[in-house]
Amino acid sequence: MNGPQLSELPDDSEQLGPYVRGLRRRALQASELSAVRTFSDQFLVKFLRARDLDVELSLKLLLNYQRWRRESPEISTCLSPSSVLGLLNTTYHAVLPQRDHTGSRVLIYRIGQWNPKDWLAFQVFSVSLMTSEIISMEVDTQRQGLKAIFDLQGWSLGHALQINPSIARKMSSVLSDSFPLKVRGIHLVNEPVFFRPVFAMIRPFLPDKIKQRNMEGRDLA
Repeated sequence: MNGPQLSELPDDSEQLGPYVRGLRRRALQASELSAVRTFSDQFLVKFLRARDLDVELSLKLLLNYQRWRRESPEISTCLSPSSVLGLLNTTYHAVLPQRDHTGSRVLIYRIGQWNPKDWLAFQVFSVSLMTSEIISMEVDTQRQGLKAIFDLQGWSLGHALQINPSIARKMSSVLSDSFPLKVRGIHLVNEPVFFRPVFAMIRPFLPDKIKQRNMEGRDLA
């Protein structure tokens, strides 16, 4: 079996053992990962599956994940649903109950339901991060990844003013190499012309593999 085929095995498969031990050993050698001894095997498997069991790439992803959370406390330190309950009660964000034809999880973001007068961009981003942490525990999602649909109907100047280069960089890093999920596709629908300056700010931070994916409708290519 090669890496991608092995990633289909269940968490407790003996064949995954050498990869988990290899990642743990490499992580113990990284001075940034002082808490590595507390990481469960299941936690490490998420990173291995996200990189098709390539230990070195998985280590890089794990380092980036820990670094991102450390450098973004305004987003990552308060991931309690109660902190954004008002936003959660809108229809801004949803996870479709069924996967798409490839097995990917599908996430929907309805920008028009985000009132920028009530919620700051980092709070809105926290909602997405909460969802990502939850679905990253699903074995099928670890294997098949996710796709995101952004419905930009209702996008306004108030939204645009919330997205600065710092927020754009942090959002993009999660989409690229700082979170243990495979992003299989990003779709933009109902895109207004005045969204393009914000898109131009985000695009340079995205990896080529996301920019180059062929998708239905308008995507991030």
